[in-house]
Amino acid sequence: MYQTIKVEKMDGIAKITLNRPQRLNAITLELLDELRRALNELEFDDDVRVVIITGEGKAFSAGLDLQAVSEGDLLKPSVSMLLAAKGQEVFTAIERFPKPVIAAINGYAFGGGCELALACDFRIISKNAQIGLTETALGLIPGWGGTQRMTKLIGMAKAKELIMFAKRLNGEEAEKIGLANKAVDPEKFWDLSLIHISEPTRPLYISYAV
Repeated sequence: MYQTIKVEKMDGIAKITLNRPQRLNAITLELLDELRRALNELEFDDDVRVVIITGEGKAFSAGLDLQAVSEGDLLKPSVSMLLAAKGQEVFTAIERFPKPVIAAINGYAFGGGCELALACDFRIISKNAQIGLTETALGLIPGWGGTQRMTKLIGMAKAKELIMFAKRLNGEEAEKIGLANKAVDPEKFWDLSLIHISEPTRPLYISYAV
C-alpha cells in the first residue's frame, strides 16, 4: 500500500514509520504524498485516538533527500517552490491534525526531519538521538516552517542560535531547552509505559510516566 512509510494500528494508537532506512529516512516528494494520504485515512478512523510518527533504523529523518533532487533542479525556482509548498502543506496538516500527534525521535532528526518533529504536538526523544535545523550548514534555509515553530517553542534568541550555527543537540539538551517534551534512555525508548493514553472524558488526555 505504501512504499516509503509503514502504518500500524494497535489499541487506539496509529504508528507511522518513515521507512527509508537506507537513506536515513530522508524525505522525498513520494514520502510526503504518502504521509499526507496516511493522515487523511487516520483522521476519519474512529479506532485511532493518537498518532505516533517515528523512523525505521537509526534515524528519525535526516531531512530532504538531496540525492533525489539533482543540484541543478534544486536551483530551479519551480522545483524549489514545489518542494517548499508540498512540505509546508503536509507539516501544516500534522500541526492541525484533530488527534494528538507524537514524534518519537529515535535517532537523527536533522533539517526537514527536525521540522517534521516540530509540527507534532509532542516530541519524545532518545537521549542519544540528535536534532537540529542543520540545513544552514549547506547554504539552505528551513523551508517547511521550522523557523517559526522552533521560535514558538524555545524563543527567538535560542532559535536564532540553533539555526544560524546549524547546531545539533542530543536528547537531554533538547529536553532542557524545551525543544523536546521528554528525553528517554535508548533501551527504554519503546517501553509503552512511557506514554499513558486515557480518556476519562473527551478530549483525549496524555500524560508521561515519571
